[in-house]
Amino acid sequence: MNFLLRILITTVNAFVLAHILPGIKLDSIFTALVLAVVLALLDAIVKPLLILLTLPATILTLGLFLFVINACIILIADHFVNGFKVETFWHALFFSILLSFLNSFVHKRAFAEKEKEAG
Repeated sequence: MNFLLRILITTVNAFVLAHILPGIKLDSIFTALVLAVVLALLDAIVKPLLILLTLPATILTLGLFLFVINACIILIADHFVNGFKVETFWHALFFSILLSFLNSFVHKRAFAEKEKEAG
């Protein structure tokens, strides 16, 4: 249930950001749902490999290289999801930063009651 809620939150946030940001195009809410699933899969499979392969760069930049990895994940998703288009790397970087921030914000709001009950 938690996974489905996270996918839905990412779907809505990606859809909203795509309509606000220039350089990001999403055809429909269904495309945003597909994008959210693809991003979840890429985050689970590809991202750990990229982090491992770029560990020296990540350490050297004190973790800032993780933003580049997130942008690469967005560009990979652009390749796989029809109806989702990212114009440049910089658009992907900005989209990934805002999507991460928005997802984190909404997740904290959505799961605040559960954390209070557990604590």
